[in-house]
Amino acid sequence: MASMVDATIEALAANLGIDYLDIDVNSVQLPPGEDVGIPSDDGDLYQEDDLELDTGFGNIIIVDNLPVVPCEKFEKLEGVIRKIYSQIGIIKENGLWMPVDPETQKTLGYCFIEYNTVQEAELAKEKTNTYKLDRSHIFAVSMFQDFDRFMKVPDQWAPPETKPYTPGENLQHWLTDEKARDQFVIRAGSDTEVFWNDARQLKPEPVYRRPFWTESFVQWSPLGTYLATVHRQGAQLWGGASTFNRLMRYAHPQVKLIDFSPAEKYLVTYSSHEPSNPRDPQRVVINIFDARMGKLMRDFKGSADDFTLGGTGGVTGVSWPIFRWGGGKDDKYFARMGKNVISVYETETFSLVDKKSLKVENVVDFCWSPTDPILSLYVPELGGGNQPARVSLVQIPGKEEMRQKNLFSVSDCKMYWQSNGDYLAVKVDRYTKTKKSTYTGFELFRIKERDIPIEVLELDNKNDKIIAFAWEPKGHRFAVIHGDNPRPDISFYTMKSGNNTVRVSKLTTIKGKQANALFWSPGGKYIILAGLKNLNGQLEFYNVDELETMAATEHFMATDVEWDPTGRYVATVVSSVHHEMENGFNIWSFSGKLLYRILKDHFFQFSWRPRPPSFLSAEKEEEIAKNLKKYSKKYEAEDQDVSLQLSEQDREKRKMLKDEWDKWVSKWRQLHEKEKLERQKLRDGEVSDEEEEYEAKEVEVEELLDVSEEVLTDD
Repeated sequence: MASMVDATIEALAANLGIDYLDIDVNSVQLPPGEDVGIPSDDGDLYQEDDLELDTGFGNIIIVDNLPVVPCEKFEKLEGVIRKIYSQIGIIKENGLWMPVDPETQKTLGYCFIEYNTVQEAELAKEKTNTYKLDRSHIFAVSMFQDFDRFMKVPDQWAPPETKPYTPGENLQHWLTDEKARDQFVIRAGSDTEVFWNDARQLKPEPVYRRPFWTESFVQWSPLGTYLATVHRQGAQLWGGASTFNRLMRYAHPQVKLIDFSPAEKYLVTYSSHEPSNPRDPQRVVINIFDARMGKLMRDFKGSADDFTLGGTGGVTGVSWPIFRWGGGKDDKYFARMGKNVISVYETETFSLVDKKSLKVENVVDFCWSPTDPILSLYVPELGGGNQPARVSLVQIPGKEEMRQKNLFSVSDCKMYWQSNGDYLAVKVDRYTKTKKSTYTGFELFRIKERDIPIEVLELDNKNDKIIAFAWEPKGHRFAVIHGDNPRPDISFYTMKSGNNTVRVSKLTTIKGKQANALFWSPGGKYIILAGLKNLNGQLEFYNVDELETMAATEHFMATDVEWDPTGRYVATVVSSVHHEMENGFNIWSFSGKLLYRILKDHFFQFSWRPRPPSFLSAEKEEEIAKNLKKYSKKYEAEDQDVSLQLSEQDREKRKMLKDEWDKWVSKWRQLHEKEKLERQKLRDGEVSDEEEEYEAKEVEVEELLDVSEEVLTDD
């Protein structure tokens, strides 16, 4: 694309008689709407139909309801206002103006304040609107650009234009694929591509491709309905099976991160902005939108220091996601952690539950149950161990403590919820008596049982370092990698022992595996023991039901592993973020058979399209499992047809290769025959080309290479 643009500009310069090499192309500013005849690939992303653009006055606020004072008190009032508003941001030189009535020589009761940045002006409005100067003067603060827009409202009301209803595309249509295939999206360079995973044909089938579709990354919504893209003006949602039409825009300048609520009802966007004073912290803006309507439901603004507590990944200085959504399918609650508090909000009014935060002294971590409105909280030791650490379970919205466990001599603690919310595992690192080293154990909460019983699990060698932990999805088993690199052990445990006794027990331990990560199949039963990054992509496909290895292989330099939502296939990825060579992905069967491999230069993102939960009841799923042979006949016939088709394709390919080979041999035979007389001359008239009919003789040839003379004298 860039070379085509350069060639077009060079040709245009030649027509105008200008030397192209003397032009600084990057400094050229085109008139508005001009594109030199080259339409942009992503021009439609910048056509914000309903978005109010910044007119250049976004850094100005209007403060109303000020005291009306004569000239002699003007300077004093100006000093008071400047003192209040200069604490929020830097006011520009001559940036505070209070109009005066020319007849009475008194102020008019309002002023204009111009800040260095839009963010400072927005913060000033947020902090001082309804500020009470005294009983008679309560500030009413508005943005200047809002005031300008309000003045443009026509005097006469006109009914809004009614647009005819046009039914939209069925956003779940991709789930009706006759081959029951899954989709995935990849990013390589500036291109974004969506494919069907056609494992039967041993290759991906292209669905949609678009260059410059996003400016950083793309992200599926949790149920696979939407694909989100990120742009300088904000985020956008796209949907469909093959066309991917734009569904909604969300205005948020310089957005860096996004997050969906579990049921896709809400979209959270994040941006940070440099302050005008380098000593001040970054300014953070978080917006929560209604995903379908595009309406801003709530925003949160403040310094980066106000949002430093949160998730495990994100941008520099801020963890992400800052807000964590409550378990369940209704997106009813979300929460964030502050200093000594957990702030829980409900989405009916987007305000705090009971209008106040949950006070928890020195809380450092919290997690939601994946299925229920239950919070698990961790508070470390205080007072040098006089007050023990503790893990608590709190029910929302009542904020009642359901269970608490005190923990002693704790170095660190991490919480892991099972996907159905049946169990909570708490990994506890404890100091030894000498305080010189630590050892690890687990506290296992049985959430759905009466009084929430807790079991303590210690490894056979409690000094083993825990490298990874993972629950079986929708199951009762978990896996732990423990020991020393590069060959630690892997142990499997179950929360259900024989005879349905309620006690954790070990199933097996696999010794000396090159693994540092665990990846359960979404349906359970199968797990991949992976040695990623510095372990060079070692992969072991393991059947936990049979406690046996199905396949041991590798994807050299693999950096990521991701199961498809059905658990039938799995992708291993080599991202250019970590390695510059062999970038691309492999698709494997659940049992470890390599199906196909795709190499892509500058490849850096792979993501399966999630599927929504099945509408089938547990009883119906059980019935299908019992009668699987009956349902599978149709697909077995289809598989056989595909197999025959692939066999026919292989035969045609082999025939084509053989024909090419025969053609090549025939060509060289003709050439060989054509040069027969020439070869005969070189052999002094001998006709035969057969080497066996000739006798090899060794002939010694002496050749004088150099002669030199040297005169020697007697000394």
